[in-house]
Amino acid sequence: MQIVLIVNGQRLQPPHQTEPAVPWWSFTKTVLAATALTLVRDGRLRLDDPLADAPYTLRQLLRHEAGLADYGELADYHAAVARHEAAWPAQEMLERLQAERLRYTPGEGWRYSNVGYWQVARVIERTSDLSLADAVRTRVLQPLNIADTVRFATSRAELGQSCASLARYDPGWVYHGLLIGPLSQAALLLDRLLGGDLLPAGLLQTMQDTTTLGGPIPGRPWLAPGYALGLMRGPVAGGLVLAGHTGCGPGSVLAVYRGVMDERSVSCAAFAETAGEGEVEAAVVEQIRQHVSG
Repeated sequence: MQIVLIVNGQRLQPPHQTEPAVPWWSFTKTVLAATALTLVRDGRLRLDDPLADAPYTLRQLLRHEAGLADYGELADYHAAVARHEAAWPAQEMLERLQAERLRYTPGEGWRYSNVGYWQVARVIERTSDLSLADAVRTRVLQPLNIADTVRFATSRAELGQSCASLARYDPGWVYHGLLIGPLSQAALLLDRLLGGDLLPAGLLQTMQDTTTLGGPIPGRPWLAPGYALGLMRGPVAGGLVLAGHTGCGPGSVLAVYRGVMDERSVSCAAFAETAGEGEVEAAVVEQIRQHVSG
C-alpha cells in the first residue's frame, strides 16, 4: 500500500525521484465539486437555482440528492467492464439506465450517482465555456499549484502505465472523467482545498455542510458516514471528523482524507491494488490519528 502524509501543509516523507501516476477514481468527484464551486464563487452559478432544463439544483447534484439513478445498478455495465469492452457512448448509457426517470423527488432522498457527476461535468463545461480538462486545470489544479502530471485519462495505455491491472480497462467507463496523477498530488490538493487556498471561508464551509446517512458501516471506520458537496465526511473513532473521498475501480482503491485537531492538520492519501475500501480507509484513519495529535 502506498501512503502519503501532509502535516500542517508539509509533506512528511521526501518525494521519490519519480512518482507514478495512479487512478484517482471517485476522488475526481471532489475535484469536480471544487471546480463547480469556483463558478459559484465567481457568480456564474448559484447553488440553489434549478439548472437549465433540469428539476434539480447544483447543490443537489453535488450532494447526490438530485433523484438520479446510477449506471452501477446495471448488470450489463458490470458485464461489459468485466469483458474489457469499450465504454458505451454516454447517450447509450443514459438510455439503458432510463436516466430521465428520477428515482425520487430532488431534495427528498439520497442516492449515490455517478450520473449526477456526469451532469456536474456538463454544467462546468457549459458555464465556463471550456473543456472539462481545461476548466479543472485553470480553476483548481493551477491555483492550488498541483503538478501538471495530474490529468484526465483518455486511453487504456495511460492506465496500464500506472496500474498493470488496468491495461485493458477503458477510462471512458468513468463518465464524469477519471483523473490520474501522483498520490502526493491528491493529498496536497485536498489539503490546500480544505485549508482555504481556493474558496472563500463561507463557501468552503458550505462545501462541508454534511447530510448524515446513517450509523456505522461494517468493516469500515465511519461512525456516522455522511456526504457533503463532493466530499465523504463524518466522525471516526478518536474524536476526529474526516473529509475527503474514497474511490475504487477494477483492482484498486484510493482514499484521500484530511483531519484537524487543535490547529494541527493532517492529510493522508493511500492507494492499494489488492485491498478493499475498508482496509485502505482504516490505514488512512490510523495515519491521521497518529499524526494529528503530534
